[in-house]
Amino acid sequence: MRTDDNSFTVGIEEEYLLVDPETRQLAEDGDVSQGVIDAVIAAVGEDVGFATPEFLKAQVEVGTEVAGSIKDVRKKLSAMRKAVSTAANEKGFAIIAASTHPMANWRDAHHTDKERYNVLANDLQTVAKRMVICGMHVHVGIDDDDLRLDLLGQISYFLPHLLALTTSSPFWAGQDSGLQCYRLSIFDELPRTGLPEHFDSWSDYTRHVETLVNIGLLEDASKIWWDIRPHWRFSTLEMRVADICTYMDDGIAVAALYASLLSMLLRLRRTNQKWRTYSNMLINENRWRAQRHGFDKGLVDFGAGKVVDYNSLLEEILELTKEDQQRLDCVEEASHARTILSRGTSSHNQRRIYTEAKAEGASNQEALEKVVDWLIEETVRDI
Repeated sequence: MRTDDNSFTVGIEEEYLLVDPETRQLAEDGDVSQGVIDAVIAAVGEDVGFATPEFLKAQVEVGTEVAGSIKDVRKKLSAMRKAVSTAANEKGFAIIAASTHPMANWRDAHHTDKERYNVLANDLQTVAKRMVICGMHVHVGIDDDDLRLDLLGQISYFLPHLLALTTSSPFWAGQDSGLQCYRLSIFDELPRTGLPEHFDSWSDYTRHVETLVNIGLLEDASKIWWDIRPHWRFSTLEMRVADICTYMDDGIAVAALYASLLSMLLRLRRTNQKWRTYSNMLINENRWRAQRHGFDKGLVDFGAGKVVDYNSLLEEILELTKEDQQRLDCVEEASHARTILSRGTSSHNQRRIYTEAKAEGASNQEALEKVVDWLIEETVRDI
């Protein structure tokens, strides 16, 4: 998004887990992720995106190249999912788009032998070893540094609303966590996570970062892992709170809403208006509600001072950003959020598959294997 002509750029990063379709467990071959990545890079042009190893050996990250629209980023992300799935299948594996593996034991997982990850594992110890998790990051380009910081403070209010639409991590180590999004419970153990701090200006933000860098606590701002952050290298506002969506179009809907909300806030700013800034103390209450219940129990409308059902909140967001969706040509994509509510997120459906299997007499292990089978199939359904 550029401040001069209201155009915008967007990019999406997704992390996938590689699984053995026979055992349904994480891939055990330590070299498999690099082999998949090499095949993906060979199959996908640089104009589409990139693939890289991630923290886990059984994990692949993809990212789209800069896209000029939500429709364009969908085409790029679809090509990336297809390429990774095909490459994994050729190696005898499958991919799942879920923020936790339903039955993987984190104690048995191994991190990628790469300097950055070796340093991270040594620094964070067991906290790092527990990171058998995946996420989705959405970048929206905003050239002006101070504008990026201004929007950072305002858009944080909506992060729980976006999280609630993406939940895909109900199970952990073979057990139902009781949460729709267990991933954040793991990720929040890391330092410099959660909601972003409030800053008065870009220079205020950079002074804080430089303090930590000069002391030797950080190499750079890439080690700041907030739910949303100014990207350390690109001029983007990177939304990181979301689980990865099993259905690709669910993730595209969230990207469309995120871009439209930023556009709405920018539009307000041009008329000397802005969204009210709430303390992290209050927003964290909604963050927890989204993490625990997803959209099932509603979120707090702090302006109204009460819990409001999520359907009403979503309709309000869609109405608030109607003009922006039209300008960004993503009305259809944003409206898909209604489908998520009616069909349920990945977490809802994983629990449904598990419960149905148990009702038919399956053991806990067998029911979890049914969930993995569902994830393998649905990850590539709408690409």
